[in-house]
Amino acid sequence: MVGEAYNWDMIKRTSLNLDMSLVDEAREVLGTNGTTETVHKALADVVRQDKLRQLAAWEFSMTNEEIEASEAEELAELPSDLS
Repeated sequence: MVGEAYNWDMIKRTSLNLDMSLVDEAREVLGTNGTTETVHKALADVVRQDKLRQLAAWEFSMTNEEIEASEAEELAELPSDLS
């Protein structure tokens, strides 16, 4: 449930003017129940999408060969009964 991701100490009761047809459409898309849950889920999705966009913009400088060599080094350091 969306509420599980929220710190309830940060909840603020407010009054908003919402386009209810848009809320209804969002509720169907998001599979939520009620306006509050729909708004919370929509906001959480916007924040998540932005974080994913930022992550996708990261530039990784290691080549596949360097990654494989690093993994091989880590495996070599494990005790023999774990590797």
